[in-house]
Amino acid sequence: MENNAEENKKHKNQHKRHKSSKPRSERRPTNGTTFANEGKLKDSPSLSDEEDLRPVGMLVEPEPQTFEDDDPDDVGDISDLGPRPKKAKPTQFDDKDHSQSEDWEKYLDLDIRTGLSPEAEKISQNIFLTRGLSDIPDPERCHCRQYKYEACKLPSYDWISKLDISLDYTEFPIAEVRFKNSHKDFYLIPEGVFHVGDIVSVEASPGHDIGIISMLGLQVKRQMERKRVKPSDVVKRIYRPARYTDIEEWIAAVGLEYQTMLKSRYTAWDLNLDMKVNDVEYQGDGTKAIFYYSADDRVDFRQLIKILGEQFRIRIEMRQIGVRQEAARLGGIGSCGREFCCSTWLTNFQSVSTSTARTQQLSLNPQKLAGMCGKLKCCLNFEQETYQREIKEFPQANVQLKTAKGKGIYNKIDIFKKIVWYAYSDDPSTIFAIPLDKVKQIIKMNSEGKVPEKLEDFAIVNQKKVEEGNNYSMDELKHIADS
Repeated sequence: MENNAEENKKHKNQHKRHKSSKPRSERRPTNGTTFANEGKLKDSPSLSDEEDLRPVGMLVEPEPQTFEDDDPDDVGDISDLGPRPKKAKPTQFDDKDHSQSEDWEKYLDLDIRTGLSPEAEKISQNIFLTRGLSDIPDPERCHCRQYKYEACKLPSYDWISKLDISLDYTEFPIAEVRFKNSHKDFYLIPEGVFHVGDIVSVEASPGHDIGIISMLGLQVKRQMERKRVKPSDVVKRIYRPARYTDIEEWIAAVGLEYQTMLKSRYTAWDLNLDMKVNDVEYQGDGTKAIFYYSADDRVDFRQLIKILGEQFRIRIEMRQIGVRQEAARLGGIGSCGREFCCSTWLTNFQSVSTSTARTQQLSLNPQKLAGMCGKLKCCLNFEQETYQREIKEFPQANVQLKTAKGKGIYNKIDIFKKIVWYAYSDDPSTIFAIPLDKVKQIIKMNSEGKVPEKLEDFAIVNQKKVEEGNNYSMDELKHIADS
């Protein structure tokens, strides 16, 4: 036993470390911390080849650091650790307004705009996008491969091609030809072979125009029936497929449209005309241009036509359009997140009045009811017929519900859930949602001379009345309604 104790003591003396004369801050650690596969550190002998096989980015946990010639019981001299860092003071916030003392001029030259993507820049530079082309057409090809019906205003899908019927367009020799934006017209087809997407030269007054065939065959017949156009009313005809020189003149004329529109706006402003030039469409041969404008009142633009004719050396045609037609031609995204109905399929604009919003129990807020054109949204008419039919099942607004607690006055309805909201005449701040069948039951009881205890016995929801912001003047509502 004594021999074993002596051997253990001797073994401990061999591994005992002596006190080092070096300060603790200058002692070298015997292990290090690194990421696997990043190479070994020169002063890190503790890393092995097995650790290099670990996945990239895997963190190797460091071992407890020890120092050479260091006694675990020795804490060293505290002065070797340097001065103790000062404790950071907590951040203090105040409610003072620093907007007056802050230098705002450094933000004036700050550009926070983000750059356009290559695809967006390509689309913005495509002058033929208004005609449904993904790029400038090739003058050597009369059939335009760049034509995409999805990119057009008022696009048309050839669903008849999916049916098992005759598709010979000679059975109905009329074609629909597309021009700029929503401008389309019907033309007689001459002898020859034509396809959708062909660039053709058509009859115009004067000269000729260049367009793209957008529809053929029986589909044109259905389109004419929808627009109430008789085949006998179509008198203009297609001359021929466009030639090389025709397409070159067409490309050159289209390239002038944007600058012509800007210059015409400046000229109208100089003449103090209360009008806005919205769009300019050149004829294919470049001899004539149509100026689309919008104005609230009648405008005398005779002097404007004279100046524009001398400036551009072309024939001028002025066409007045409404704000709804302007939105249809320019296009955009509505508050619903979809493309404008007037740009995709809607062609006949029906008048919309504020009574439509009242029938549908909508808040009379002009900012919510008005579309991008500044008028009442056309989609308000889409469900108007359904509301008018369903609202006949509900009691009139002047019908009161008599109870022992008091009279219930009408507040609002929900035609989808078949619920009518009532409130007591002496306490209109609280409203009760009563199913329609229960309301009819109470009305029947009142007609028989019976009076229920209270409205709470029939209500499914009780809540405080919330004002929906109807504090808008009639002038604001009349401004967005159709006259």
